[in-house]
Amino acid sequence: MTTRPLSAAIPDSPLRLERWATVDLDRYRALFRRVGAKWLWFSRLTMDDRTLTRQLAEVHAVMDDAGRDCGLLELDLRTPGECLIRFLALAPELAGRGHGRWLLAQTLALAWRSNVHLVRVHTCTLDHPAALPAYMRAGFVARRRAFETFPDPRLSGLLPRDCAPQIPLLG
Repeated sequence: MTTRPLSAAIPDSPLRLERWATVDLDRYRALFRRVGAKWLWFSRLTMDDRTLTRQLAEVHAVMDDAGRDCGLLELDLRTPGECLIRFLALAPELAGRGHGRWLLAQTLALAWRSNVHLVRVHTCTLDHPAALPAYMRAGFVARRRAFETFPDPRLSGLLPRDCAPQIPLLG
């Protein structure tokens, strides 16, 4: 996205964002697993504490009205003039209830800071099927396609064998 979207009202939601000034790595990994296991997110789960700490950017938890972690937003602003949305997800049980529109609107409001002229996001075929259409509606433009393969993290025990039932477990 190379142009700041027109200002629009952020949809109402009982959810809220909480920025983590200091990241508790166990809490982060638990939240990463909670929001990402259904989509086979595993990259951050393979990192030791030191590597994960170096890789972390600006972390926000999505909190429900009871104060429980139910989503993750991570913005990387280390490249001058750019914001990379590293991770953006809600717990699977929140899907289809409009919370994704709220989270994406919140994300874009945080990403487009005064010094930012480019906001990027990476998605893949393993992400929620609504992710790419939502990004396109928000104003993102597809720029590149890549093909990646990786060993299934369910086979190594990194993720439970029963997560991501929509993706065949081979092996």
